Amino acid sequence: MARVWTFVVLLLLRLWWDRQPWVSRGPNRQERRRRRQRRRAQWLLQELIRLGPTFIKLGQLLSARPDVLPPDYVAQLSRLQDQVPSFPFSLARQLLSEELGERLNRIVFIEKTPLGSASLAQVHEARLEDGRAVVLKLQRPNLDRLFRLDLDVMQQVAGLLQRHPRWGRGRDWPALAAQCRRVLLRELDFGLEAEYAARFRQQFADDPMVRVPAVVWELCSRRVLCLDYMPGLKITDRQGLLELGLNPREVASRGLGSYLRQLVVFGFFHADPHPGNLAVAEDGGLIYYDFGMMGTVSPLLRSRIRRMVTYAASRDAAGLTEELQRVGLLAKGIDLGPVRRLVRLMLTEMLTPPFSSHVLEKLSGDVYDLVYGQPFRLPPDLIFVLRALSTFEGVGRTLDPGFTLVDIAKPYLVPLMSNQDNKNSSSKSKGTDAFLGDLGRQAAEVGSRALGIPRRLDESLARLEQGDLQVQVRSGDSERILRRLVLAQQSSGQAVLLGALAIAAAILSTSLSSSPWLALLPLVAMAPVVKGWLQANLRLRREERLPGG
Repeated sequence: MARVWTFVVLLLLRLWWDRQPWVSRGPNRQERRRRRQRRRAQWLLQELIRLGPTFIKLGQLLSARPDVLPPDYVAQLSRLQDQVPSFPFSLARQLLSEELGERLNRIVFIEKTPLGSASLAQVHEARLEDGRAVVLKLQRPNLDRLFRLDLDVMQQVAGLLQRHPRWGRGRDWPALAAQCRRVLLRELDFGLEAEYAARFRQQFADDPMVRVPAVVWELCSRRVLCLDYMPGLKITDRQGLLELGLNPREVASRGLGSYLRQLVVFGFFHADPHPGNLAVAEDGGLIYYDFGMMGTVSPLLRSRIRRMVTYAASRDAAGLTEELQRVGLLAKGIDLGPVRRLVRLMLTEMLTPPFSSHVLEKLSGDVYDLVYGQPFRLPPDLIFVLRALSTFEGVGRTLDPGFTLVDIAKPYLVPLMSNQDNKNSSSKSKGTDAFLGDLGRQAAEVGSRALGIPRRLDESLARLEQGDLQVQVRSGDSERILRRLVLAQQSSGQAVLLGALAIAAAILSTSLSSSPWLALLPLVAMAPVVKGWLQANLRLRREERLPGG
């Protein structure tokens, strides 16, 4: 507990120091502030790793909350890896004995060296009595008690932050701490993870190229998870894929396609699909690992997304912004101008060829910059979706520099514009829907040119009224004259002040014969005034030498 509070105090002191005005004075102030913020984010990353499993997981959750942390902190925490030293095999054996009892006899061999070790558990390869190869995910000893102690401290810290007049404004830290507590304690229940893995496997039962390990139910408990062993090549190993005779672009497309199916068709998705949780089999099949963090997209949210996609396809930034506010993603009564401008930029980036190869990366940064410090919040599940898509885009670029997310996403976005359930439709109805979708898009494209003029005119007028469009006229000569007037006024004021201080020094030196040293006080006070007067005059001379003066 003392270590946690020491970390919190140091963090708050550093944040307080960074906000002081004198820290960033001088040239390149903004750049120096960003560099300092990046150093603070790197320090935070290392401290969370040092504090252990609870805080590693907490950092991973906070990396999905750009409404809470600045973009530089989000960028650092999103790279947080929970690789920690493994615990001894004797403790692993003891855990298996406590959790499985006589069922442990079904396991005839366990590899003592773990395949991997993370903040919550470590994984051992094993073999059952029937020859079946499996992996055992074993929870770290005493982790439940450690988690609860650390989370109690974090709840106290959240209450302290909420009472602060600045840090508590517009945020609900206790609610955020309670949400993190629920998520983290749920991850400790490996029985729940087994249910997630089974559901996820059932979703892809009809797709032989997407594989999910089967659950060995009789060897699972709250602290032990047993799955089929499915070894594979790390998805970002381009050279390894080429050596197996696989096409890296097809692998990337398969990965993104499987994820879009999770979102559009099933509404149940892998919330942490980083490259360590994705592998490729020898025949090119995609293998998913680790099902502790899963997300859901409810039917209601999917219907809302359908309307958003319709607005996006017609490039209706105003309609899309209003829909975002109707579904509660934007608070009532806020200035929608900046949001509309960002939405308009996003639509231009994503729908105007040639498509950028860094669409999601750039847009993620725009969203994070906009969301942080604003009076609205994005649901964590949607942030996980955005981050996962960005991860897949990064994987695709690693495997194939010409990879474009938009082209691959089109077949999965089109069904969102209809009310058909793609999961149960026949191949014939799918073909009909695709044809009608193409026909509808062509008709909309032709009609929008003729019928969209009044709407665009009305939107332009509305943007002018709302401040989205601004007309700014600048005159170089007028600005230079104004700068000279300001500098001349500063120089004159400082000259008058210097004269007053000189007169005061003279009066004190003659009237106070017993204490002539008091005359030094006005002279000392003159030093910063002389410096400011010289700087103002030098700047005034430079302005006079500029062309056009």
